Amino acid sequence: MPDTLLTATDEDLMLRYSAGDLPSFRELYRRHSQGLYRFVAWRAPRRAWVDEIVQDAWASLHAARAGYQPQAAFRTYLYQIARNRLIDLLRQREGQEHAVEDELADDGASPQQSLEQKQQHARLHAAIAALPVEQKEALVLQQFSGMSLHDIAVVTGAEAETVKSRLRYAMQKLRAQLDGAAGAGGQA
Repeated sequence: MPDTLLTATDEDLMLRYSAGDLPSFRELYRRHSQGLYRFVAWRAPRRAWVDEIVQDAWASLHAARAGYQPQAAFRTYLYQIARNRLIDLLRQREGQEHAVEDELADDGASPQQSLEQKQQHARLHAAIAALPVEQKEALVLQQFSGMSLHDIAVVTGAEAETVKSRLRYAMQKLRAQLDGAAGAGGQA
């Protein structure tokens, strides 16, 4: 039985789960919990919202399991649920300020290397955070969640060509910002 869980597609697992098979849900959760968390963490303006949104997405998936029909990739379906919950939360709490925490794990690097790595990460994070919302969302879905243009289009409700343009502009802006930061840092 475990081998069939490991080789089953996400859509098959979700169909099994909709019929009451709890091990299928566990496998879906194992496959997608970290990616979903990363996606929400990049999109949510407050770190405190991330857990709430992710929990709500899994709870919504559970509540909707009986009516699940595999019309798109499961991951697309799950991320769309989380995205919709984030949008709802943003509408509810519109006037609040944005606060995103930046955390890096210690990988045993020297203090100098660790500092340089933190500074580089901070520049990248700031550059991504400065992107327009639509460009940032498309970039995060592609680069950090490994989604295709088609899947990103489904999640965001945009045309594939629009997604392609958003990604192109996002990369251009990131390059310009990071090249500018590198040039300014080297002129000290």
